[in-house]
Amino acid sequence: MLEAADVTRTSRRTAPAMWLVVALACAGQFLVVLDVSVVNVALPSMRADLGLSAQGLQWVVNAYAIAFAGFMLLGGRAGDLYGRKRMFLVGLALFTLASLGGGLAREGGQLLVARAVQGLGAAVLAPSTLTILTSAVPEGAARARAIATWTAVGAGGGAAGGLVGGALVDGLSWRWVLLINVPIGAVVLAGSVRWLAESRNGGGRRLDLPGAVLVTAGLATLAYGISQTEAEGWTAAATVVPLAAGLALIGLFLVVEARTAVPLMPLGLFRVRAVSSANVAMFLCGSAMFCMWFFMTLYAQNVLGYTPLEAGLALVPSSLAVLLGSKAAPRFMPTLGARNLAVLGTVVAAVGFGWQSLMTPEGNYLTEIMFPGILMMLGAGLTATPLAALAASGAAPGEAGLVSGLVNTSRTMGGSLGLAVMSTIAATRSGGSDEPGALTDGYALVFRTGAVVLLIGVVLMGVWLPRRPSGR
Repeated sequence: MLEAADVTRTSRRTAPAMWLVVALACAGQFLVVLDVSVVNVALPSMRADLGLSAQGLQWVVNAYAIAFAGFMLLGGRAGDLYGRKRMFLVGLALFTLASLGGGLAREGGQLLVARAVQGLGAAVLAPSTLTILTSAVPEGAARARAIATWTAVGAGGGAAGGLVGGALVDGLSWRWVLLINVPIGAVVLAGSVRWLAESRNGGGRRLDLPGAVLVTAGLATLAYGISQTEAEGWTAAATVVPLAAGLALIGLFLVVEARTAVPLMPLGLFRVRAVSSANVAMFLCGSAMFCMWFFMTLYAQNVLGYTPLEAGLALVPSSLAVLLGSKAAPRFMPTLGARNLAVLGTVVAAVGFGWQSLMTPEGNYLTEIMFPGILMMLGAGLTATPLAALAASGAAPGEAGLVSGLVNTSRTMGGSLGLAVMSTIAATRSGGSDEPGALTDGYALVFRTGAVVLLIGVVLMGVWLPRRPSGR
């Protein structure tokens, strides 16, 4: 009886610590996801204060996204080898310091470097958050609740970005969309040192650092080459050289991955139809959908004259729509099937993009921001879950985590290159003019192009995606 009482008292003492671990892991995930979207409403203010060009503006978003996507798989492997807690702390410290540097930046170049380092820190931090959480919570109902909380916090971070950013820019300045990370990061860092337990599962493997560097450099160089086409044209050396170099680096990455013993991206996985088709579909969808927040924010502020807070509030319905779509997708999958739901979600998003392409310089909120935004993001939420499920179904049990990471990487990489292409399309159409009519023409063409890309994705999914999970 005494022993039972001791066990009960011990469990009561350790239970709060368990949920504190969950809170710390969720806080880390929230910061990472929030910083993908929080800067969008601050972009016009950043441009005015630092004298950024339109090309520089897209790199405020892309510097973070490319570093995050390129090093995310490496971050997960590093956590296995060197310890999840250690990588969580290293990534959070790097992310927090880079946020401080970005908030204090005095010129555009300093801000872009800080954003890239932020992305690197996020790539090291993010993969450890879920592993730390599942290690701390026993299997069963408690773990299911913890994972649901982690998922909701991640989705909420993306959805809250516009509103949080708008409030900070209006109430303080654009610098606080980055500086706010510093006190939060410091508190989470202190708590993590005290409460997180170390875990690892190296298995004699090693880091594929050359692979991570090559794919990140290749994507960044390719995106830079695409962004040069607006000012220099497609045949100028300033465009052709980075485009060729980017393709060469990505080609070299594929060669390295094919020959290394423990590759960052095992190319053999792509021989499985479910894995290859779902990743290509996610890449295409990401290339269109990732741009939505960027251009909607610019349209609201640069054309319609919204303040940053008003722009953030204007996008709240679409933020809620992506949450609704993500929550509804698992309910519809058993009846519609994963492939049919992915196709349906992409069609809904394409309708939203087509509707948004009818925007005018006068801009009625309900018909030119809210309703098309809801369709675009509802479709995005409905599409992502079935594509991830199909990809994971093609993986062996020990590869499920890797395939999940590949899907997220494909979406972010597609978004990064898509933003570079779409920014070039908008700038070319507007002819460098800041007049509301010219800007609207450029943004409208972006959404029209996005609708076409998504319809191509619909055809690809219908032909290539398996009808049902493969059950490997």
